[in-house]
Amino acid sequence: MSTARAGVVGEGVRSASRGGTARSVTARCGLAARGALYILIGLIAVRVGFGKGGGEADRQGALQELAGKPFGSVLVWAVGIGLVGMVLWRLSEAAFGAAGPKGDKASKRLMAAGRAVFYGAAAFSVLSFATGSGGGGSGDEQSRDWTASALGLPAGRWLVGAVGIGIAVAGVVIAVRAARRTFRKHLDMTGVSEHWRKAVDVLGVTGGVARGAVFTVVGAFVLYAAWRYDPSQAKGMDDTLRTFTQTPAGPWLLIAVAIGLVLFGVFSWAMARWRKV
Repeated sequence: MSTARAGVVGEGVRSASRGGTARSVTARCGLAARGALYILIGLIAVRVGFGKGGGEADRQGALQELAGKPFGSVLVWAVGIGLVGMVLWRLSEAAFGAAGPKGDKASKRLMAAGRAVFYGAAAFSVLSFATGSGGGGSGDEQSRDWTASALGLPAGRWLVGAVGIGIAVAGVVIAVRAARRTFRKHLDMTGVSEHWRKAVDVLGVTGGVARGAVFTVVGAFVLYAAWRYDPSQAKGMDDTLRTFTQTPAGPWLLIAVAIGLVLFGVFSWAMARWRKV
């Protein structure tokens, strides 16, 4: 190989390495930020279940909880920037394909783009909170406001119903994939002890099922709002979690789901450590 060609190849390898490093950093920062939010939401919901108050068990409530800690404003900014990293990671997957076999399939790229939009909205909310502009109110208020606006559009009832079905189906998929441990194929735990592998399995299954259950119920309420043509029937995460206390299991179901959300947050941190990106 000529010196010139070797130089071109070497530069290409270095560029790919830099790109891979950038993707890795943004992905891991995003997963760590997501984990922090779910842990805080779950802890708030646990307090609600035990009748200890606790505020809003949603993203806004988690940010308020975080802001009240020492160096709280710095921590809120860190979460917001981390979620921006999540957006950039998902956008890179949409543009160039995800890690692993068949990562460049059109369906996976489209899914990555959808996730980028989802986390983009979350990042905007967190950064708005960090700058003092409020972040758009509680999740319950945002859900009702969006539903009311959508119902006012032509064919709005069908649009809201479709969104509700989409969220509910996504929740079922999240729970089923967690139960089947499909997350294993995204992890690189070479050299990690069996003890830690089993611990990550427990976190991924219990946390993923709890998260999927919440998404499914949120979607069901949105669908019910469309059927009743009543935006007040739509619920965000906080109201959805509180409805678990109205089941025959009482507050214990809420506490169980809340603990599951905490475990999902810890699982997100494990993903930040061992996720293939």
